[in-house]
Amino acid sequence: MRRLAVVAVLVILVVATASVAATSVFGLRPASAASTSPFEGLGTWVDVFDYAPRLQAQGALPPFTPAAVDDVAALGVRTLYVQVANPDADPATKLTDAKELQAILDRAHKQGLRVVAWYLPSHVDPARDDEMIRRIVALRAGGDRVDGIGLDLESSAVADVALRTRRAISFAKAARRIAGDGMPIAAIVYPAVQLEQLNATLWPQFPYKQVNRYVDAWMPMAYYTYRDGDLRSPVTYIDESVKLLRKRVGANVAVHVIGGIADQTTTNDIVDLRTAAKDTDAIGWSLYDYVTTGSAAWPYLRAKS
Repeated sequence: MRRLAVVAVLVILVVATASVAATSVFGLRPASAASTSPFEGLGTWVDVFDYAPRLQAQGALPPFTPAAVDDVAALGVRTLYVQVANPDADPATKLTDAKELQAILDRAHKQGLRVVAWYLPSHVDPARDDEMIRRIVALRAGGDRVDGIGLDLESSAVADVALRTRRAISFAKAARRIAGDGMPIAAIVYPAVQLEQLNATLWPQFPYKQVNRYVDAWMPMAYYTYRDGDLRSPVTYIDESVKLLRKRVGANVAVHVIGGIADQTTTNDIVDLRTAAKDTDAIGWSLYDYVTTGSAAWPYLRAKS
């Protein structure tokens, strides 16, 4: 019996080691990784220029208020993606109009919406970027934490690409450490097609594999509305973007596709967006952003594929 027990333990160790090796080779996060639930299904986006009173021109009212959250929920949205700071205008450690932000978060949770707080780090001051993650983690929505964090890794404020890359990796690592393993984190990124085929000087050698160690999902900004020719097709652009992304980070990574700019998107585009999301096994889909999404778009966005 003791000999059998020793053999059993060895088998368990071998299986466990193989599992860890597979995680390392294929870029998958361990089974204990945070849920991808906040990034699943239909989402919509709100940035600081939508809800912050002080950022409105000539004292105009913000186009997005806490009351608008009720409409978001009624339209069938599952997740509200809310920008929490604008590093170009204020210190990176300061939430943008925190009072209005908190009211939006509270209203969203009361409506049963999941909330993902997203942030665009400049990478100019890593310590301040890390501090913003602490601020996000400290946010409370409806008496609980926000449901997830989006790391918008697109800033080119640091011109030195090698330095920018190192800081992006360090930022993703710090975000995971600060937020903890239980907090869902997604990387919001340029599509690999854009970086590798359309504009190779924008961010050469983007660190997909290194960042993948610290995130649970990927959100490529597959803005077909910026493209022309064959790539203007949501089906073509999203399909190629997701395939190339998965080639870089792993075949089984969770992907939420962010389609085109909403007010430049037709209903036919949305049908194709949904088709592309289904064909690529994307866990979620959205347009950018809520304020510019017309009422005619919503039935197509929430329709069952």
